[in-house]
Amino acid sequence: MRPGVERSVEGGAYDGGSELELLKLRAAECIDEAAERLGALSRAIWSQPELAYEEHHAHRVLTHFFEREPPAASWEVQPHYQLPTAFRAEWEPQEARAPSAAPRPLHLGFLCEYDALPGIGHACGHNLIAEVGAAAALGVKGALEGLPRPPPPVKVIVLGTPAEEDGGGKIDLIEAGAFTNLDVVFMAHPSQENAAYLPDMAEHDVTVKYYGKASHSAAYPWEGLNALDAAVLAYNNVSVFRQQMKPTWRVHGIIKNGGVKPNIIPSYSELIYYFRAPSMKELQVLTKKAEDCFRAAALASGCTVEIKSGGHDYYNVLPNKSLWKAYMENGRKLGIEFISEDTMLNGPSGSTDFGNVTFVVPGIHPYFHIGSNALNHTEQYTEAAGSQEAQFYTLRTAKALAMTALDVIFKPELLERIREDFKLKLQEEQFVNAVE
Repeated sequence: MRPGVERSVEGGAYDGGSELELLKLRAAECIDEAAERLGALSRAIWSQPELAYEEHHAHRVLTHFFEREPPAASWEVQPHYQLPTAFRAEWEPQEARAPSAAPRPLHLGFLCEYDALPGIGHACGHNLIAEVGAAAALGVKGALEGLPRPPPPVKVIVLGTPAEEDGGGKIDLIEAGAFTNLDVVFMAHPSQENAAYLPDMAEHDVTVKYYGKASHSAAYPWEGLNALDAAVLAYNNVSVFRQQMKPTWRVHGIIKNGGVKPNIIPSYSELIYYFRAPSMKELQVLTKKAEDCFRAAALASGCTVEIKSGGHDYYNVLPNKSLWKAYMENGRKLGIEFISEDTMLNGPSGSTDFGNVTFVVPGIHPYFHIGSNALNHTEQYTEAAGSQEAQFYTLRTAKALAMTALDVIFKPELLERIREDFKLKLQEEQFVNAVE
């Protein structure tokens, strides 16, 4: 296909985007038509928060949503997909379901998260993430169903991905092959601002255990080896090390166990630490330096130390400029006001297992304002995530994602640029072998 020419919604080719814009309008209308059902879905998840890998209620609500979505049986749902609380729902145009010699359909993935935080519920708004993923998928499906002729070969896939806050459910699903053959993936995360991309960092967590020797703290303390001293030394070693840390590095930890009684020399202590850096390469350097701090504390206190890594490292989210520019163009048409690119690339961020996804398939993970200035991981954000006000912003973001997905379907030159961006970023991260 020659440059600048898009696929027609009737299967041919045309110059200009008026037909595509009408299709995008239809996607937005489909989302509005489903607004009541989508809001009920979000509220059901929000009202019964569940922790990582235990999201049985949210999982049931989401799978029933797709199983019952009209027309009947339009979504093929695998309710326990690779993990007990994961799911996969697929839709493709009716014409594509019959065996034929048609080319392989484009596989577009929409991701839903739905785990909560201990003690404060949906303070990261994962109920809204689930709603955005479901709504965007419905919008694309509804737009394509309304075409007078068969659309280009495409399959819309919704993946329910548990355990983002703890454990890394998306990483489990990557290892199980759930992202194999997906071409582009979409999701969006609630925040305080609208950003097409934020540089979410690579993250590694460790549990540090010190083993000493108990003794009477007053009668013969010299007989003991104080594991709490080791923990305090470790904490202080890391604090002193902060002076030499790069400004983009983050280290935070707690002393989880420091003894049982003041008159007993603690024979055991335990710390938990998270390390974050802009890339996996830098994260390895940071982790090595921090672990040296832990080992030095063991040497100084006479204790032995055990350093145990968490189950999964979270990778940094790879940017895909072609994808985020398309998203911003569509978002602006809906009235979304985005922060500047400079602010976007240099602003504060956290970590997510979506980063690992971006190392295996091109994807976008924008952030969206929900009508509140409350900060994530606070009680105030929990309240905001369950508010009616958040619904307008959530569905507007879903529309922008659906519109961007339609661009990917009908603009093959955009898809090619997205794939090229993906390969270049992998090369920069020295993960080029992952795509060979």
